[in-house]
Amino acid sequence: MGVLSKEDPELAALLVREQERQRSTLQLIASENFTSAAVLEATGSVLTNKYAEGYPGRRYYGGNAVVDEVESLAIERARALFRAPWANVQPHAGANANAAAYLALLAPGDPVLAMRLDQGGHLTHGSPVNFSGQLYRFVGYGVRQEDPNREWLDLDQLADLARAHHPRLIVVGATAYPRVIDVTPIRAIADEVGARVLFDAAHVAGLIAAGVYPNPLWLASGERGADVVTFTTHKTLRGPRGAAIVGHEDVAKAIDKAVFPGLQGGPLEHAIAAKAVAFREAASPSFRDYGRRVVANAQTLAASLEAEGFRLVSGGTDVHLILVDLRDFDPELDGKTAQDLLDAAGITLNRNQIPFDPRSPFVTSGLRLGTAALTTTGMGEEEMKRVGSLIATVLRARTDEVVREVRQQVRELCAAFVPPGLAS
Repeated sequence: MGVLSKEDPELAALLVREQERQRSTLQLIASENFTSAAVLEATGSVLTNKYAEGYPGRRYYGGNAVVDEVESLAIERARALFRAPWANVQPHAGANANAAAYLALLAPGDPVLAMRLDQGGHLTHGSPVNFSGQLYRFVGYGVRQEDPNREWLDLDQLADLARAHHPRLIVVGATAYPRVIDVTPIRAIADEVGARVLFDAAHVAGLIAAGVYPNPLWLASGERGADVVTFTTHKTLRGPRGAAIVGHEDVAKAIDKAVFPGLQGGPLEHAIAAKAVAFREAASPSFRDYGRRVVANAQTLAASLEAEGFRLVSGGTDVHLILVDLRDFDPELDGKTAQDLLDAAGITLNRNQIPFDPRSPFVTSGLRLGTAALTTTGMGEEEMKRVGSLIATVLRARTDEVVREVRQQVRELCAAFVPPGLAS
């Protein structure tokens, strides 16, 4: 930050503070990760200077010969990584990717099935304050309330709702669901009622790339799974902030038009270059090992928290994400209080509603944790056990003295595991 420090010392100082925060605290937010230095370099590259409305070979400005090669490389790598017949790497964010798919596949007012927000779904899966809930008629499916398989996806409910509402689209995927979702039975339900399937893989794209989560584009039989898969590139995929869409050829033309000119203008080619870097990294053998370690770390952290007296939603995790019900640990402890206490101790995570939560989404009875970022730093299962113990220590004591003691332990732990992109 030599130039920035001279040109804008005020902003440079803020970035230094943020870098120190990232290096000295435990990053357990499930939707965050650390990029490589190569991804950071591409994100800050000269491609920031280029305007490139359109697609490779079909631009509305001159001077795009190099940009066309960059974007084509990103498309080629995305297709290979997800075994996809088609890919679009232009969406600026996951919400944009979902919006493009809806615009291409639906008409305003069409019925859509998606996971309920209070049971794991996402804002763009039909929230009434979001464009999705305002433009389309979303019907929410959820998880089981009763044993067996409490808090696992209720496929019987999904099937009944599909038969009752005849949706044009079934949206699969979640932002706070700790289990693998098998697209096979959902594909069968969709075929029965004449619906398409969109799999929102924002959280699990990196696990799919690593081979530790089933590729929703294809069934185990080799037949077609989801029609289209949207995903962000900055969570488990460990790339820049942004998104992409992959799918089958019969949706390609409509979604390409929905992205541009339907929703977005000039693509962020510097971000697309960084996506290309991330796709290349995710295709490596070391990334497959990384994916396995992310899941192993999540399961170890989950077991540690369970041993400390926390209840795990659905009984555990298959992925990078853990959803904790605080009420067994302490009925009076809410998610907002727990999040604030842990943040003061250098443990960064987020409060989250649990299924059938009696508390509001601003308070909640739960916490959501993820292991993708800590795994990137090199932490393993022994560190996960320690993290679980530190969380329990803070939430049991809830005193300034204990918070300060844990904050120091967190600093010492983080000093031994510096994120690769922040090593210098």
